Parts: sequence; structure tokens; C-alpha cells
Amino acid sequence: MAVPIMKQGDVLIASMQEALNDRALVQLRDELSERVGRIRARAVIIDVTSLDVLDSFATRTIRGIAQTARLRGARTVVVGIQPDVAFAMVQLGLALEGVATALDLEEGLSLVNGGAPGGRGDAG
Repeated sequence: MAVPIMKQGDVLIASMQEALNDRALVQLRDELSERVGRIRARAVIIDVTSLDVLDSFATRTIRGIAQTARLRGARTVVVGIQPDVAFAMVQLGLALEGVATALDLEEGLSLVNGGAPGGRGDAG
């Protein structure tokens, strides 16, 4: 199950439509890393709006995507974490340290284009 990755200028947008197995998450990580270099992306947005769960492997993989992108010159923003998902992540001690977050894709695009989305996000 491939994750669609769209290009909007120098921003890559990966929209996770459903929970991914470990292999698909690793594929997404590798594909984003390769595309950041190929198109010289300055930002990666990972849209998780459709997900009703983020397990520990998915959380670690998203952090890894953000760290890899940062090393390749791009920042990462995760958008669309649902309230129940956020609550479960807190209860399970899962965090996206060092990864900026935004409520939705519009706010994420604003953030990577220099806007300030109400002070949300951990880092850039």
C-alpha cells in the first residue's frame, strides 16, 4: 500500500490514507529521503489526518523521517493528528520530539512557508 507523495513547489506532501505496516513505513521513509534530494525539497509534510492510531513504530519512523530530512536540508511538519490519537500517544508515552506539528494541511503549509501557526510545533 503506497503512500501518495505530492510535490507542491519545493515541498513534499505525504498523505497517509490508512495505518501502514512496518514495511510500508520503511518504504515511505526511504522514498521521502530519496525525493528530498532529487527535487531539493526544503520541507516535508506528513498528513496523518486519516489515521485513528499511531503506534510506537510509526511514531519512531516519523521521527526518523524528520531527522533524515533535516540532515538533507528539509524540515518536517506532521499535520492532522486527531484528538483521540494525540490522547493515546500521550497515554502511551509516545512523542514526536523535535518534529513540528500543525492542525491541518493548510496550517502546515503556512508553517513551512514562514507563517506562525499559533505557536504550535516543537522545532523546525
